Amino acid sequence: MAPKDIDRIDLRILNVLQQDARITNQALADRVALSPSACLRRVRELETRGLITGYRAQVAVDRIRSATIVVAQVTFKEHALDAFSTFDKRILTMPEVVEAFRISGTYDYMLRVIVNDVHEWKDISRMLLGGNYGVEKIVSQFLMDEVKPFSGYPLASEPRAK
Repeated sequence: MAPKDIDRIDLRILNVLQQDARITNQALADRVALSPSACLRRVRELETRGLITGYRAQVAVDRIRSATIVVAQVTFKEHALDAFSTFDKRILTMPEVVEAFRISGTYDYMLRVIVNDVHEWKDISRMLLGGNYGVEKIVSQFLMDEVKPFSGYPLASEPRAK
């Protein structure tokens, strides 16, 4: 989809929804200066076009259960699509892997994994290394503090302030 297909009102709707997905349609319409029916129509269209892919609550998991967050960088022995595909299928079945990115650079994947403790992480990393997934090495870091949690993407590319 070309950026020209998105107008300034769509961008305003998307920005507001990124900050507060629970906002009522009336409040959203007021914020973006539309009638409620026009606003709802635009939101439904953004969903249909795949620009809005879901709505989620941010949960303080550490207040609910024992939680150690691991950020793992995974390197493969060979860059073969079959190996990536097999690895993708495996991590998609693992509820502990809450985010996974195939990336460029020194590492092939970046994973965010939630475990109860370091012992559980050792078991998972050994399984990934010892399985037939093509994994050569895993470098792990443990999250200490989340300084700036994800709160949405900047939707308009603006020049940086000097």
